[in-house]
Amino acid sequence: MRRLRYAVVIPAIAGTLLAGFTPAFAGQEAAAGKQPPNPTGIPAQYASQKLDWHPCAVPSELPTPPPEGAKDMECATYRTPRNWYQPNAQIDLTIAVSRLKAAKNATASVVTNPGGPGAPGRNFPARLRNQAKLREHQEIVGFDPRGTGKSTNITCGGAIGTGSDLDPRDRSKQNLNLILQATKYAALSCQQKSGELGPLINTDQTVKDIDLLRVLLGRDKINWVGYSAGTWMGAHYAQAFPVHTGRFVLDSATEFTTTWQKSFDAQPLGFERRWRQDFLPWMASYDKLYHFGATGEAARQTYEQVRYALTQNAVTLPDGSHVSANGLDSFIAAQIYSKRAFPGLADYLVNVRALTQGTTSAQAKASAAQRVKAADKSTTTSGPQPLMVPADGDSYDASFWTIPCNEGPWTGSPQSAVKQSQKLIDRQLPLLGAGWFIQPCLFWKNPPAPLPVLNGKGVPPVLIVESEHDPATPIEGARRAHKAFDNSRMLTITGEGDHGVYAGGNAGVDKVVEAYLVDGVVPNDQNLPGMPLPVPPGA
Repeated sequence: MRRLRYAVVIPAIAGTLLAGFTPAFAGQEAAAGKQPPNPTGIPAQYASQKLDWHPCAVPSELPTPPPEGAKDMECATYRTPRNWYQPNAQIDLTIAVSRLKAAKNATASVVTNPGGPGAPGRNFPARLRNQAKLREHQEIVGFDPRGTGKSTNITCGGAIGTGSDLDPRDRSKQNLNLILQATKYAALSCQQKSGELGPLINTDQTVKDIDLLRVLLGRDKINWVGYSAGTWMGAHYAQAFPVHTGRFVLDSATEFTTTWQKSFDAQPLGFERRWRQDFLPWMASYDKLYHFGATGEAARQTYEQVRYALTQNAVTLPDGSHVSANGLDSFIAAQIYSKRAFPGLADYLVNVRALTQGTTSAQAKASAAQRVKAADKSTTTSGPQPLMVPADGDSYDASFWTIPCNEGPWTGSPQSAVKQSQKLIDRQLPLLGAGWFIQPCLFWKNPPAPLPVLNGKGVPPVLIVESEHDPATPIEGARRAHKAFDNSRMLTITGEGDHGVYAGGNAGVDKVVEAYLVDGVVPNDQNLPGMPLPVPPGA
């Protein structure tokens, strides 16, 4: 799950619909001459489609070639009703899907989702390409949810990002009003530009798209590996379709048993904890390399000095772009999802500091500016690392805003949100807390659809995987979801703060997860150790 934000601008493109499917069946049951399982009553015009698997084309289907181990990734599309409550309206959407074949005969399908909410996941199966045990008899399936990626898109018309250089720590009334006006403008633009499709970009419609995918895969049940907001989607599917729920892994869990607002509200604590307790002490331990401060607090004070300098004069980069104080905070938050990004973040901070210092030579500043520019281009903002999430117009950002605003209550007012953000600053949680009044859902005109009760009743055991210092989905929310969702199990990864643990290099976690996901061994709640922090190059 991404942090709540508004500072991204990407040109928009629209998705197109695909016609001309040949009625046929897919999957193991189809190969045996049987109709795919369809007890949920999906209309035949959708259930009889064929997934026309073919090698994925680059860049029309995948933005970049798949990595080694996933070169044979296949792509397909299928049609789904724009509105599942009006399936005969003959207004369809296109859903883009992908798969990595099983090494041997595929007896199951594991559907994956990278989170977001709204992140495209068509190339996400590549994350699991090296999980040999999982891939032996399971095909790995990815998809771009409705509204994003290569599926039928929505857009905010490029409005997200308006006012992104305004500093939310500037608590003057004029500055706060400017930020609120920018948020309102973007929220209204999202609703206008996304038209009649916008209100139908929600979890309820998407899980029905997934159930249709299950039918087209020829499976009575699907397995699931969902990260971050993909845990929300997976839990909602399991509650809606418990009979078709196989083994569901919910990695880096949102508090999916509550509202989006309450789940997001844990993020200022999560990011600040990761920043102050994990990253800054790590950077300080290599002070001979970075010279940024010999203790975590000393390093934080250096950051504060750099940040203040940026409020006085933003740093201009060779391409004409610049680094602002708010941009610095955004970069930090993006990089602390994964410990593998720590060395790059430390280098970034050192180079930004050099650009703010008047005593630095022109040659050194030019070199620092080039390094900052290169680092800024490689920034990722959500999900487990490495993130293989393409950008198609601003559809991801549009979906990220639209989904939470379309479902469940979002309470408060702009004035109460400003007060909330001030309390977070007072609690020493400024990294995200200062801008916590940037809540587009407060300006949403369309009434949200009610959220179903998620209590896990009647659902097979699901497995939650959570690190102790996860910034984006803090462990407090995951524990509450675990307690409220019947028959769930929870692996707590101690001494760990990465967002996205399974298939991330922790062999102990992978062993327990795959015993469940492949062999059906449901674990008890337990703690497992995390992985050590990296040693930076040159240390």
